[in-house]
Amino acid sequence: MSIIRNYRNWRRYRHAVGELSRLSDRELDDIGITRAEIPLVARKTV
Repeated sequence: MSIIRNYRNWRRYRHAVGELSRLSDRELDDIGITRAEIPLVARKTV
């Protein structure tokens, strides 16, 4: 079961990183994060 859960968490993380990476620098600034913070913010979704 943990393999499935880990896979789903990884997919959720990758999806969040992808969505945030598509935003422009201005859009990221509007929500209060920088490009360097994307992995950290995405990890919070898991």
